[in-house]
Amino acid sequence: MNSPTLGVNIDHVATLRQARYARLPEAHNVEPDLIAAALACERAGASGITVHLRADRRHLQDADLGRLQTVIQTKLNLELGNTPEIVAIAVALRPADVCLVPENRQEITTEGGLDAAGLRAELAPTIRALSAEGGARVSLFIDPDPLQVRTAAELGAPVIELHTGAYANAAPGSPARAAELERLRRASELGASLGLQINAGHGLNYENLRPLLCAVPNLAELNIGHSIVSRAVFVGLENAVREMLGLLRSNDGNFR
Repeated sequence: MNSPTLGVNIDHVATLRQARYARLPEAHNVEPDLIAAALACERAGASGITVHLRADRRHLQDADLGRLQTVIQTKLNLELGNTPEIVAIAVALRPADVCLVPENRQEITTEGGLDAAGLRAELAPTIRALSAEGGARVSLFIDPDPLQVRTAAELGAPVIELHTGAYANAAPGSPARAAELERLRRASELGASLGLQINAGHGLNYENLRPLLCAVPNLAELNIGHSIVSRAVFVGLENAVREMLGLLRSNDGNFR
C-alpha cells in the first residue's frame, strides 16, 4: 500500500513575514520569501503546497496566490472559508485543489471541522462553482463524523479532509487518543465506501503521525504545516520536510 502524499502548509512562513512587514509590503528586504519556502518544500519532495486565504488576510496575501500558482511545480491547494469574495478569487485563480474550511475571525487557527450537514444549502452552490467554473477538485474539511462524511458525498465533493485536531491534542496512550483514532478509522472507511478520497490534517507532527498511519486506512494525502515550520527553525525547511516524508514512508517512528 502506498504511503500518503504530503502537502505542506506554508501559512506560518507568511505569518512570520507579516509580523514585521504587514505595513511595509513593498520594502526591498521583506522576508521570509513565501515563494522560496514553497520551492524548498518541493525540492524536499512535497507533493503540494497548501495555503489559506483568510478574509482578514492575517498571513497569506492576494498577491501571494498568483505568484505561487505561477511558480510551483506540484499543485496549489487553497483553503478558504465560504465567503463570496474569497470564493470568487478561487474561481478566477483556478488552483488544482480547493478545501472549504470553517473560518472564525477570532480564532488563532482553524478550530474544528466544517458543519457540512448544517450548511448544506450554502455549500452546494459554492462546490458547483469551484468545480465547474474554477476547475478545482473540492475538498471539505470535516470532523470524523458519519453524518458529515455522508453529507460531503451527497454534496458532490470528491474529497474529504478529516480534521485530526482532537486526536493530536489527546495525550499519547490515553483513552481519548484511542477513541479519536477509532473515530478517524470509521470515518475513513465510510468515506472510502462512498467513493471519496480521504485526506487528513491539523495538529499532525513528528510524534503522532505514525500511530495515525497505523490505525487509519485509505489516507491519500496529509496536509501538515505548523510542525514542519517549527522543526525548520532547527534543521532548515528542506530537512524538516524530508524528515516528515521519511515518517510517511517508513515503519520507524523515530526520525532522529
